[in-house]
Amino acid sequence: MKYTPLLFIALNALQAPVAHAADLLDIYRDALAGDATIASARAARQAGLEKLPQGQALLLPSVNLSASSAWNTRDFSYQIPPPNDKVSQEFNSNGYTLSLSQPLYRRQNWAMYESGKRQAAMAETQFSAAQQDLILNVAQAYFDALLAQDNLSLAQSQKKAIQQQLEQAKANFDVGTATITDTHEAQARHDLAVATEIVALNELEVRLRALEKIIGKRPDELSSLLHELPLQQPEPADMNQWVETAEQNNLANQLKQASVAIAQHELERVKAGHHPTVDIVASYSDNSQSGGALGPIGTYVANETKTSAIGVQLNLPLFQGGATSSQIREALANQEKSRQELEASVRLSALTTREAYLGVTSGIAQVKALEQALISSQSSLDSTQLGQEVGVRTNVDVLNAQQQLFSARRDLYKARYAYLTSRLRLKAATGSLAEQDLAAINGLLTQKK
Repeated sequence: MKYTPLLFIALNALQAPVAHAADLLDIYRDALAGDATIASARAARQAGLEKLPQGQALLLPSVNLSASSAWNTRDFSYQIPPPNDKVSQEFNSNGYTLSLSQPLYRRQNWAMYESGKRQAAMAETQFSAAQQDLILNVAQAYFDALLAQDNLSLAQSQKKAIQQQLEQAKANFDVGTATITDTHEAQARHDLAVATEIVALNELEVRLRALEKIIGKRPDELSSLLHELPLQQPEPADMNQWVETAEQNNLANQLKQASVAIAQHELERVKAGHHPTVDIVASYSDNSQSGGALGPIGTYVANETKTSAIGVQLNLPLFQGGATSSQIREALANQEKSRQELEASVRLSALTTREAYLGVTSGIAQVKALEQALISSQSSLDSTQLGQEVGVRTNVDVLNAQQQLFSARRDLYKARYAYLTSRLRLKAATGSLAEQDLAAINGLLTQKK
């Protein structure tokens, strides 16, 4: 058999030795360790959690220490006749100041503290959403790769079956029991099957590369679905209940709700710009200087000053050029923006939940219908082949029946994977998708093809 360069490369890649068959959980755990997107989300979560201690710091005292040391030179001229004298003084000055400030009343600090708590919780939710996205991405990429494997297997089986029909057509033509048309038809179908196989090989390589992008390495041989796939209806079997749950628990909705709360705290913060602030302030300073003076009278300077103070400081903003009023209007607009985004997110989650629910229920019906269609197509092919043997059906009829059988098989594979994906998407829409859901799907896999 002759292969094109692309076919040869793809076959070599597929025939490369592998350690063992990887299942869905293997790929997911590799993705947790190697996927750059989830690593970025993990770092973003850690950064977001720091908003809480930053907000708490605004309510706690702040202590500062400043120190200085300088060498000083001063020249003095005395107008005392006669004569006029000049005095030069050189001395070293040293000092430090320790200051403390404790907020007593700062509305903006409390608003920023509450905002920090919301942002920290938001970081946790964002990471949970990233984990859900990773589960969906891994499952989708895994099933895409399995479907590509199935399509390649079908393409190869179809090519083999057509090859047999082509050889039979040529033999029948040689003995005069068939026309050249049958041979040409079979040859055309065979050429198309070869092209389809090449496309399937290329598609499989692309899908495996997509998995490699997620886990950072080329995956091993993949475990396939069980031949008998159990079909489960959603529980509860009420789409409206799923929608209500999604409106409350969908992670995107939770993020938008947090954004609304943060916008409210931001409005409180900028409104506090019109309010006074009260702080306890305390300070202690120690300054000393020493040196000598040269002049008509020799002097030596050496002194030390210690100062301590404690009190209450009031600051009342009177006018800031209209900046605070402008910031309030800006915060009000951003708050309304957040509310509208929340409403849009709730509507989208309801739509997504309905689509996923229908994807599961209609997917079950579709899989069952295609399973029956596959049985019917196989019966049709058997009858057509029998009819060809007794002379009431042609070679073209057999080719058409084979095409119908392989199409039914391909549609069934696709429907099975779509059903499983819809199950995961339905859980994700309600914010409850977790690794155990992936493990349940993984239980439907087997290493035997």
